[in-house]
Amino acid sequence: MVEAAPDPNCPGCQTLLAKIALLEERLARLEARVRANSSNSSRPPSSDPPWSGPSRSTPPSGRKRGGQPGHEKSERPLLPPEDVDRLELCKPSTCEHCGGGLFGKDLSPHRHQVTELPPTKPVVVEYQLHTLACRACGRRTRAELPAGVPSGAFGPRLQALVVLHTGVYRVSRRNVQRLMADAYGVELSLGAISNIEKTFAEALAGPHNQALEKVQRSAVTHLDETSWRERNRLAWLWTAVTKDVSVFLIRPTRGAAVAKELIGERFDGVAVSDRWSGYDWIDIEQRQACWAHLLRDFRKIAESQGLTSWIGESLEKRARELFALWHRVRDGTLQRVTFRRHVRRIRRGMVDLLQLGAASDGWRVPGLCRGILELEQAMWTFVRREGIEPTNNDAERALRPGVIWRKTCLGTQSDRGSRFAERLMSCVTTLRRNERNVLDYLCAVSGAALRDDPIPSFVN
Repeated sequence: MVEAAPDPNCPGCQTLLAKIALLEERLARLEARVRANSSNSSRPPSSDPPWSGPSRSTPPSGRKRGGQPGHEKSERPLLPPEDVDRLELCKPSTCEHCGGGLFGKDLSPHRHQVTELPPTKPVVVEYQLHTLACRACGRRTRAELPAGVPSGAFGPRLQALVVLHTGVYRVSRRNVQRLMADAYGVELSLGAISNIEKTFAEALAGPHNQALEKVQRSAVTHLDETSWRERNRLAWLWTAVTKDVSVFLIRPTRGAAVAKELIGERFDGVAVSDRWSGYDWIDIEQRQACWAHLLRDFRKIAESQGLTSWIGESLEKRARELFALWHRVRDGTLQRVTFRRHVRRIRRGMVDLLQLGAASDGWRVPGLCRGILELEQAMWTFVRREGIEPTNNDAERALRPGVIWRKTCLGTQSDRGSRFAERLMSCVTTLRRNERNVLDYLCAVSGAALRDDPIPSFVN
């Protein structure tokens, strides 16, 4: 029996064909969602299922795990003798071979050092404030605390240690409460821990603004944002990263207003970011589109159904050629003039491919290609100008501790908590970027706040 083709003039057939087209489009969307992973979308690698295996963008090297043959051995260096607290001389008493007596002196004995932490006992200082009467008028006057002594029950180093655990190492407040009792013999209430965080949030307001001002004066800034939770409602964690400063903001919106708050409305540097519309107000000459995001989009196109998959594979091939040349430029084995000549050829081929994709059929590939073409000029800023990286990896790496904070603490529960989180993340990331000790700085902040002195900046 031969089936009759649908009659295009039949209203019932037209309705049926329209429904089939909608269902096919829906099926394609669902299949694309199932295929989404860290190599073809913005999903993190931790979200990939165990059975997905390594992504095609990062094929296995074939090498065994661990140190490779010829790698430099890493050993713990010995402290110089003058820095050793106690010296124990260990001399053998008999020969290990025959049991006979031993004689002589070893001028270069084998050195073995053991590092241990001493038992910790808190130092409690009691200040007795006497109240005395005046001989002339009889009025009673109570003594004041000496300068630099906190009015509360906890000193600056103890407060800094609490913040180091809750805000830097993301230990829960209840676990910090237990840690302080078990390791240091200090009893703290959850309310006291919260008040310590409040003190630091207020103290870091000035240094946070100083860091924000330095970001706005920077020649190159990396920008990124990720979701956050505040009071169990959706918010956004933003970051701006420069060569030596990182600043974070937690805001209820993902709009352009926050980007302007981060880098200033009169921004005249170069912004490295993804293609999110919140950055569209920045002049295209001052933008560098992130190639890590572009590579994921090319992989998405390559995994599409139909004839357009070869477009994505061709784009990936040209991108790999581009990065092979770029690595040679960074290594100093290829002159930038030669690099630019090669890029002109690669760029022409990519534009042709993207235009083909934009004119193709389907619901996904054409829109993706058109979106890339709108910012095509921003893909090549790192070629035209020196000192610019083609990827936004600096900002993405800076956001990772914030993502872990969100996952472990479920975000923040108040505006005060958000200010504490954004300011402490800015402080810690900047200090580590400049190889400065975090605890030393937190102690300095706590001491300055208790003395009502100016808060030191975490920006060099």
